[in-house]
Order: sequence, then C-alpha cells, then structure tokens
Amino acid sequence: MHHLTLAEIARGLAEKQFSSQELTRTLLARIAQLDPQINSFISVTADNAEQQALAADARRAKGDTNPLLGVPLAHKDLFCTQGVRTSCGSKMLDNFKAPYDATVVAKLAEAGAVTLGKTNMDEFAMGSGNESSYYGAVKNPWQLEHVPGGSSGGSAAAVAARLLPVATGTDTGGSIRQPAALTNLTGLKPTYGRVSRWGMIAYASSLDQAGPLARTAEDCALLLQGMAGFDPQDSTSINEPVPDYSANLNAPLDGLRIGLPNEYFGAGLDPRIATLVEDSVKALEKLGAVIKRISLPNVQHAIPAYYVIAPAEASSNLSRFDGVRFGHRCENPADLTDLYKRSRGEGFGAEVQRRILVGAYALSAGYYDAYYLKAQKIRRLIKNDFMAAFHDVDVILGPTTPNPAWKIGEKNADPVAAYLEDVYTITANLAGLPGLSMPAGFVDGLPVGVQLLAPYFQEGRLLNVAHRYQQVTDWHTRAPAGF
Repeated sequence: MHHLTLAEIARGLAEKQFSSQELTRTLLARIAQLDPQINSFISVTADNAEQQALAADARRAKGDTNPLLGVPLAHKDLFCTQGVRTSCGSKMLDNFKAPYDATVVAKLAEAGAVTLGKTNMDEFAMGSGNESSYYGAVKNPWQLEHVPGGSSGGSAAAVAARLLPVATGTDTGGSIRQPAALTNLTGLKPTYGRVSRWGMIAYASSLDQAGPLARTAEDCALLLQGMAGFDPQDSTSINEPVPDYSANLNAPLDGLRIGLPNEYFGAGLDPRIATLVEDSVKALEKLGAVIKRISLPNVQHAIPAYYVIAPAEASSNLSRFDGVRFGHRCENPADLTDLYKRSRGEGFGAEVQRRILVGAYALSAGYYDAYYLKAQKIRRLIKNDFMAAFHDVDVILGPTTPNPAWKIGEKNADPVAAYLEDVYTITANLAGLPGLSMPAGFVDGLPVGVQLLAPYFQEGRLLNVAHRYQQVTDWHTRAPAGF
C-alpha cells in the first residue's frame, strides 16, 4: 500500500479495497522501521492517528465521500497542532505543545485526513538543506549522505521514502519547491494569501505560504483542495473563490505559451541540469506548447533583496521568544536582561541567530533606508518584471535549483553558498506568485526538478501543465532504492 499515490489511495478507500486503519498501521510500521535512516519525523502521533483512522472509516461507512477521508499525511512541525509538540525544529520550542490547531491542520482534519505526525525542518524554516534542525539533519532517501533540501526537508524525505503519500510544507524562499526537486517530488507554493497562515509559526510574514508536497501533480491538486480557502482569522488571507483543482488536469496544452527567462540559464547553472530542462521543454512542445524566450532583468538582485527582507521580518517575528511566556527558559537567571540573553542564546541555533542579527541591523535607524527600503523597491521591480512577462506568456519555466543535492555538511562553512541554491525560487515569494516544481530527471543518481511559475491564482494552470508532463514521462514514478 505504501507505493500508492494519494489519488490511488482515495480510490482504494472508496472501493473498500482496504480501510484507513489498515493503511495507517502499515505506514506507521514503515515509519518505525525506516525513519531512523532519514530522520524525517520529529513527532509520530500513532495513538491519535489510530483514532482518526477509526473515525474516518466510520464516516465512510455512513456515506461520506470526501477524497481526503482516511488519507494519511504529516504536517511540517511549524503548523500548530493541538496537544502535540510544535517545535519549529528548535530547542526554543522543544517543550511547546500548541493549544489550538492551525487552520491548515483543522481544515484537513475536518476533511478526514489522518495525521501520522510532525516532520523535521530547518530551525524556524531558516535553511536550504534541513541541516539546522535541533533534532539533527534530515537525510535524502536517494543518497543518505546528501541533503533533502529545506526547510521542508522532513516532509519531502518522508514522502520520497514512501513513508506516507503526501505532506504539508511551507515556502518562504523555495522551501517546498527546492526539497521537492532534490527528492523527486512535485511541490506547489500557492499564491500568497491562497492558503491560511493562521497557526503557522512565522518566519517572514510577507513571504511565507503553505502548500502540498506529493509525488504527482494530481495528488498536489487533491491536497491543495483541502488546504485552500479564505480564513477571516488571517489578515493576509484573500477572499477569492477556490476552483476545483482537479477539474482541468487533463486539459490540452495546445497553444500554451511557455516563457524561458534568459537569466535562468547563465553560468551558475549546472550544464547537466540545463540539458534536463531542455528535455522537459521538448516534451511540452510535443504536447502543443509554444516556447518563447523572455527576460526578467531584475532577478539578478533577488538574493540580496530576499536576504534583507526575510531576516528583517524574522528579527521582528522571533522577538516574542524571550523565555517569559512560553518556550525555552534559561536556568537561574540573574535578572530580566540575563533571562532574555541566555534564553535566546541557548534556545536559538547559529543560523537563526545569524538571521536575527542581519535583520535587526537592516532595520536599525541608520541603515533602514540603505538596506530594507531599497530591498523593498527591488522587490517591486521584480514583481513588475513578472507582470510584464505574463502579458506575453502563460507560464514561465526554468530549473528549480542550480545544482543537485549537496552532501550534508558541505556548505556549513559558507552559508552564502547555501543561500545561492535558492536563486531560482525566491523570486516567486518576493512577487507572491504561485510556483511548482516537478521531477525532470537525475544527475549522478540525484533527482532534479523543473520549476513552473504562473500569474496570481493560476495554480490550476501549473497543475495542468505538470500533470500532462507526467503523463508522458516517468520520472515521478521512480522510488529510491531501499524504500
């Protein structure tokens, strides 16, 4: 059963080929057996999962036909989950049990999904390789000495290893799409505001967005259907009708205009990945798409702009973790200042401390105009580039990452080298656009992804293109040896 996709599981449950309880027990056994190899889970909620599966089977027996009813999944460990540790991969929140469910968790639970646990992640979602977690690095099931990408690396590794069919992730600068590419999955970052951020512990509030990680575009469509929608509790949620994301998956691609940005194919791109991107373009042309060369002149400024804006917002968001109300508190503080200093110094890891310092510096009185304000102006220019491009093309295609997955520890001495792995993904977050990564081949046995970007609220178009591509390729069907 562990090789079944979400869509296949939904059909199997509807046809009573197996029960949610049987499926849940099978996957919990696989997690117990195999997860020690990859470290993809922080918490496994076996007892709660058994109860949810029992309730799902009872609902189905009464005629409930929700496609997510009884389907097992896991949540990235920054979605608040009532009564369950929600750690953000940090010592700071190691002892924190959320008193309520995030909207994403509540919506999927209401649909009948069964939560198997909470997945490992870069601390407070800050990282590109899932190496900054307090609970240890996550390993890529394709080659265990390599990273799975970050910060949603735990969710990606768990799905890639067939420990569960789908998982939730969040994407602040590529943290769904990049691990999807590095583990041979399909990952979707929706339009900013499409999925509620309420109860999702923030890294950078104007960039964070929740989305699905799965093996196929069809599965992403099903999971996004359960996640998306307006939430009055979230001031950044957009009150826009949610379409049926599965309705047009098989729509023909005849005449679809695909833009290839000149800036995505420069010296920083591994030429082997460039070849695989070209192969994917040829496959889409055979399906009827029309290819156009375009320019996004300001994307070269995306990384410096992002690494001013995101740390600035992080320094503000993380100021609440001070050892007073919840989270880690140091032992025997001498006074209030000592409490703050030692609680934060002990609770936050090196990468989080680095970004807090960068952000506080960028927001300081003497440097706000020189750094933060200028970065926001660049952000607007990047958005304008995309808006102009989408007058001429329907989607934009390029590599998801410039390189395959690197070895664990390889970039620890040079954080900027890891930041550069996000060069193709962060622009979607700066502009608030939807983006999708889909499997496109392998380099030295490691998966490679191709990224698609579309105008606002055109997630259905991305899923359609990816689904049609997956009908004529088999990259997404391949599983890592031993899993």
